Amino acid sequence: MISGVSISRVWAIAVKEVRHLRRDRLTGGMIAGIPVVMTILFGYAINNDVRGLSAGVVDEANTSASRQLIAATRASQVVDRLSAADSPWELEQLLANNEISIGIHIPADFERRLALGQRPLAQLLVDDSDPIILGAARGLVNLSVAGFQPTESLTTFELLPMFNPERRSAVFIVPGLCGVILTLTMVLFTSIAIVKERERGNLELLITTPVTSLELMVGKIAPYIVIGYIQVTLILLLGVWLFDLPLRGSMVELYLAVGFFVPSVLTLGLIISTIATTQFQAFQLTFVTFLPQLLLSGFMFPFEGMPKAVQYFAEIFPLTHFLRIVRGIVIRDAHLAALTDELWPLLLFFVTGMIFATLRFSKRLD
Repeated sequence: MISGVSISRVWAIAVKEVRHLRRDRLTGGMIAGIPVVMTILFGYAINNDVRGLSAGVVDEANTSASRQLIAATRASQVVDRLSAADSPWELEQLLANNEISIGIHIPADFERRLALGQRPLAQLLVDDSDPIILGAARGLVNLSVAGFQPTESLTTFELLPMFNPERRSAVFIVPGLCGVILTLTMVLFTSIAIVKERERGNLELLITTPVTSLELMVGKIAPYIVIGYIQVTLILLLGVWLFDLPLRGSMVELYLAVGFFVPSVLTLGLIISTIATTQFQAFQLTFVTFLPQLLLSGFMFPFEGMPKAVQYFAEIFPLTHFLRIVRGIVIRDAHLAALTDELWPLLLFFVTGMIFATLRFSKRLD
């Protein structure tokens, strides 16, 4: 006994808690599983030293020296995949649609610029909505090529930021928050909703009704779709009001994309509700699934800076695709028709998740 505290009673409570954790296999697995998986995954995947960016090239000079400049750009390892474009306008469209991160425009008077050494040899169009990509592109402006030696006042490339010339972080962060906040809240709401019904015994009432599992699932997520639209609207209004966020694209198209995204993340919540047996477990699983999406989707770290294996894994997440859509429309004035490659994965995730959750759910008292 120490100051009214019984060591034996404290010990008894601690032993009881340990036994409870041993019976709770899900929580027990998380104790070791989360640190191991997160450390390996994030330590391997997160990298601010961006390499292998996709780039488009317009070579109007088409000379041996211009081709040498292209080769030197690729040799820098900042860019990897180079695709030819027909005009600077096409480069801008590829940047707007998130098909490339950097555009290289070599003008027709490239040889004259090289001989006179009085102005930059070429232009570098950069998707500056991501500050890390802009920083990586700066490593290309002073390349040495064909005897041309750049100086502080005369660089090889003229850097042309395309979408965020003021370099404000809010322009990059706030649109992404639409996806991040919806991912967290939608999954949390739906996962806890059904588990709460089970804990309170309300699911017993469904046994005597003709409601099917699919009808229950759809009915559960329907109100949250409306809530998702409300949250997106609030985020965008605050972005415009507090951070002067430019809304360059069509809000109608953005809201159509939200209609694909919200149901997909809601199905993830339904899946969690069929696995968790308590609200606490639902809360745990929500954050276990949320952290990889937050860090690997491209919200905080450049997607192209991650290893290929991690990129393939991150393509599973609905957030990865919605970030490309919302930033494309809001920041780059992209059209939804050009972003259809990001819509069908959301639809596929929704259908697959709904089927999986429906099959796992049953109206049983267990």
